[in-house]
Amino acid sequence: MNTQQNKVAIITGGGSGIGFAIAEKFVQNNILAIIIGRDQQKLDDAKNKLGELCQSFSCNLNNLSDIPNLVNDIITSYGQIDILVNNAGINMKKEFTEVTNEEFQKIILTNLTAVFSLSREVVKCMLEKQTKGSIINISSMASQYGIPKVIAYTASKSAIEGMTRAMATELSPKGIRVNCIAPGFIATDMSAKALNNDPERKAKVMGRTPMGKMGLPSDIGDAAMFLASDTAKYITGVVLPVDGGNSVGF
Repeated sequence: MNTQQNKVAIITGGGSGIGFAIAEKFVQNNILAIIIGRDQQKLDDAKNKLGELCQSFSCNLNNLSDIPNLVNDIITSYGQIDILVNNAGINMKKEFTEVTNEEFQKIILTNLTAVFSLSREVVKCMLEKQTKGSIINISSMASQYGIPKVIAYTASKSAIEGMTRAMATELSPKGIRVNCIAPGFIATDMSAKALNNDPERKAKVMGRTPMGKMGLPSDIGDAAMFLASDTAKYITGVVLPVDGGNSVGF
């Protein structure tokens, strides 16, 4: 039964990987999925696969000054925003001492500041339209424990979890739930590339994941669908690991 009809969701980085899987799950549940990304070709391909319940907007969210116009365009076209999934993010693997100020700031800008800025503009619209809203931030195992050579990424994702709790406390009384998903090791093109080139790291990942396998992007899609739906109407401020037990594994 599709109980989610007519809801409008924004998914950043929705053209591929986990973002695409979340958009796909929303479309299957009759939610209009608006995917946002920088790569027009990726967006077009995703839209073709997902059909008429998927729309796309090309935007570089690092240009913070473009965000209010983007949100206004979406509201003008679709009337409301019910769900926001802050999925877009970048990573960089580099020795701690070799990371430059510029590299650190670039990751913080994409993974944290842009998330704050987009969330602020969407929340303004949610409050104005007096719609109940759900915001889902995407964190990472990097915020659960120390992973070497990803200092900026770790800093950004740890901040996302703190921001999720602060947003939930402030916005939940106004009808906007804010939650976070911390994916474990998910089988995407990006992770495959990273782990297949590093057998030692891959063995370590598998060794401490009690379920003994990597997750699928659709596993994150299922979790996002749950948190966005009325089934989770009394859940706010949580960080939900979807990781096959990796964060508790020995």
